[in-house]
Amino acid sequence: MTQLAPFDAADYLDDEETIAEYLSAALEDPNPDVFLAAVRDVARARGMSQLAKDAGLGRESLYKALTPGAKPRYETVLKLLQALGVKLSGTAVHS
Repeated sequence: MTQLAPFDAADYLDDEETIAEYLSAALEDPNPDVFLAAVRDVARARGMSQLAKDAGLGRESLYKALTPGAKPRYETVLKLLQALGVKLSGTAVHS
């Protein structure tokens, strides 16, 4: 029997363009937990300890902010995105 390794998106988030596309796709989902999960995947791909340091957060605070169901402050999300080198932008949605 063939064993398959579980899928881990962090294994594929290895360049800026892929990360930007991944986060953009996550933002399209109305569930905010999807976006936080995507940020968590990117953080794991980059290294949680380094991201916490770059964002000026404690490692434990970073894990807590990215836990499923967490409601991180807007400022925390901005710090994380800035530390990841990500800039969010909006586009008009046409019906």
